[in-house]
Amino acid sequence: MSTQPGLSVEDGVRQLLLLMPRLVGRAKRTPVPAELDGCALAPRHLSLLSYLLFDGPMTVTELATRLQVAPTTASLMVGDLSRQGVLNRDEDPADRRRTIVSITPDKRPAVDAWLARGAQAWSNALTPLSPAERQLVIATLEAYERGTCEGPGC
Repeated sequence: MSTQPGLSVEDGVRQLLLLMPRLVGRAKRTPVPAELDGCALAPRHLSLLSYLLFDGPMTVTELATRLQVAPTTASLMVGDLSRQGVLNRDEDPADRRRTIVSITPDKRPAVDAWLARGAQAWSNALTPLSPAERQLVIATLEAYERGTCEGPGC
């Protein structure tokens, strides 16, 4: 038995098993802004939109790398969102073979508003932590994600 202060592994697991459904439930209940209501947005689109919102325009290949998906998958997602008027696909003036993807100017405020609450909540949660503690939180969540992955394509 550990004499260190804090939670035992078992108590930590119990608290997280109770907490995770609430977190997921809240994320699912985050309303889609009216400006995006007609768009068929899935959870996979949130990551794509987050990268474009926080990191700016990028190529489909860069998006695929960041999303950890095949370029064809990223291209399909971009095509879907561009048909819905959420994304622009523009020719790269430096290399006409490349396409630069960005959020359309008229949808950007709605995307920003949609992601702002989660970004602010994470900022509030992470600000009091040291850089090492922040990295530990993220590494722990990534380890949990890997541990819950089953089957091919995980």
